[in-house]
Amino acid sequence: MARHLLSLAEQTPEELRNILDLARQIKLNPRAFAQACAGQTLAMIFQKPSLRTRVSFQTGIYQLGGQGIYLGPTDIQLHRGESIPDTAKVLSRYVDGIMARVFDHAHLEEMAEFGDIPIINGLSDLLHPCQVLADLLTIEEKKGGLKGLKLAYVGDGNNMAHSLLYGGAQFGMTVSISHPRGYAPDAEVVTRAREIAASTGGAIQITEDPAEGVSDADAVYTDVWASMGQEAEAKERNDRFKGFEVDAKLMSNARPDSIFLHCLPAHRGEEVSAEVIDGPRSVVFDEAENRLHAQKAVMVRLMGR
Repeated sequence: MARHLLSLAEQTPEELRNILDLARQIKLNPRAFAQACAGQTLAMIFQKPSLRTRVSFQTGIYQLGGQGIYLGPTDIQLHRGESIPDTAKVLSRYVDGIMARVFDHAHLEEMAEFGDIPIINGLSDLLHPCQVLADLLTIEEKKGGLKGLKLAYVGDGNNMAHSLLYGGAQFGMTVSISHPRGYAPDAEVVTRAREIAASTGGAIQITEDPAEGVSDADAVYTDVWASMGQEAEAKERNDRFKGFEVDAKLMSNARPDSIFLHCLPAHRGEEVSAEVIDGPRSVVFDEAENRLHAQKAVMVRLMGR
């Protein structure tokens, strides 16, 4: 496996398959992995707060026999007080891995360049690979597989859209991104996802029509319209994203047995209706749980003894 987990585009399909298979084994028999990371310490750097990322990583490393150290914005100041290279070099002398939840993806790449230990992307403004590993694990549990399925994402072309493009393409899925005009996913990410999909039998669709994007989808996905750090744009985004709410009408375009996913936190009445997220098709809490299992698999692969 690649030394770090910064992007799902940097792994091979076989490596990602191994992570999902290991996550399933860990979920079914967690006690068998209770010492998989015995004595290992994970530094958890947070520029952005998070319920799921912090609790799932800290619980996960503990359940693997290691420990996590939380480093919040007031504990260290990346790129402001001590430089990122120095931070990575110092932490490499103390701990066995770093999980970082940051704004700038380049900061993760810099940590990986100068550190001597595995770096895990807990989220950046560009990508959110750990979330998508949990998403893929959830879809596979509910659908029995991934290859050939259609995954439809509706909303902002953000870090979630980018990692879903990469992750879905790696497993031979059709990934559809429906976005309002002006909020398309990064063009370089789309190009790379199409290159991956061409080698796995997948496909990438980009559209400004959510009904078209969701048509015949096996799984429908959305995210908040204004992510952390975009609060000042919230009103404008709410206006621009009208018509992109995942409600019962939009879900009627998907397959009758389709499922609904959301990375949470969710804003009912904005990007998703309560009827959908609290309804029978919703798997959002299974999905949230799977953050724990998928990330434990990543830590075992990167840090396990």
